[in-house]
Amino acid sequence: MKLLLAVDGSPFSIKAVRYIATHFDVFGAGTELHLLAVKLPIPSGLALVQANRILGNEAIANYYRDEARAMLTPSEKILHDAEIPFQSGYKVGPVAEQIIDTASTEKMDMIVIGSHGHGALANVLMGSVATRVLAAATVPVLIIR
Repeated sequence: MKLLLAVDGSPFSIKAVRYIATHFDVFGAGTELHLLAVKLPIPSGLALVQANRILGNEAIANYYRDEARAMLTPSEKILHDAEIPFQSGYKVGPVAEQIIDTASTEKMDMIVIGSHGHGALANVLMGSVATRVLAAATVPVLIIR
């Protein structure tokens, strides 16, 4: 089984990581765990043009890498401490879409994601990554609240 665990460093994603660390044996021997952090891109338009001109592509790539590292590090520590093997990576783009795309292209069997647990009205008004992933994923989604 291949699990995709989407993390952002928030208390909600840390709770999901702890849940997986505690219950990892439930998924069976040979289960592969993949951590994924997704960083929203710098808005396109003038801000991106100016950032590229002033900072350069390498500085922007370093920014994304550093931001992803900050999102991944707390989760990686929990999994290291629990002696659970994993791979980690990051993508830049719309968060829900990148999670769904990664699950599809990497042939994941399940997506695991933390949720803040706001009610239905909050999801209608502002949406949530977990709600969008649940609605569009083609594999089972485990939402940890």
